[in-house]
Amino acid sequence: MSLAIVHSRAQVGVEAPAVTVEAHLANGLPALTLVGLPETAVRESKDRVRSAILTSGFDFPARRITLNLAPADLPKDGGRFDLAIALGILAASEQLPAEALGSLECLGELALSGSLRPVRGVLPAALAARAAGRTLVVPRANAEEASLASGLTVLAVDHLLELAAHLNGQTPLAPYQAQGLLRQTLPYPDLADVQGQAAAKRALLVAAAGSHNLLNWTTIHPNRAH
Repeated sequence: MSLAIVHSRAQVGVEAPAVTVEAHLANGLPALTLVGLPETAVRESKDRVRSAILTSGFDFPARRITLNLAPADLPKDGGRFDLAIALGILAASEQLPAEALGSLECLGELALSGSLRPVRGVLPAALAARAAGRTLVVPRANAEEASLASGLTVLAVDHLLELAAHLNGQTPLAPYQAQGLLRQTLPYPDLADVQGQAAAKRALLVAAAGSHNLLNWTTIHPNRAH
């Protein structure tokens, strides 16, 4: 099969519009063309993807490769499409089963080693993937955030080879089990930590005790505000 389609998501504010990554292989001199209004980080993905595919032990097709990120009028930025692009090339070259990609949406930036790095804006993409009825594949570092969309099946992946083994049926991945995001409570500053400044501290205390605006208190008692 010389054509493969992989589903992904862009990031536009708090929205995550759908992006279809189409990979097509044709005869001719080896070349890779990326179209679909990609920004600089997306255009650079072809080099990351090529290295990730080769270091993972796959063959990078020595053919004319055309990658289309649809819709064409939607700007694409960041490295979030790396994983989808790599899967599209591997499926179009018949190194992965293309039919296994139809039910997935993929996000993730690829390192040159083939490992996956986290991306931003995963929660809106997770909500959109749930509405579309697809499973979301994300780097493990993003899995907890994606799991905030209840009812969504999330696959947490560390490396391209790990996902390839799942798609080939060799080592199926179990859906990610959320552990719950840890709540981090930052300590508030305390007036007891302030050295000196007795008048200023008294101004703050009186204003807080009487539910006064601090600016009003200093206006009424200008001599005590110094």
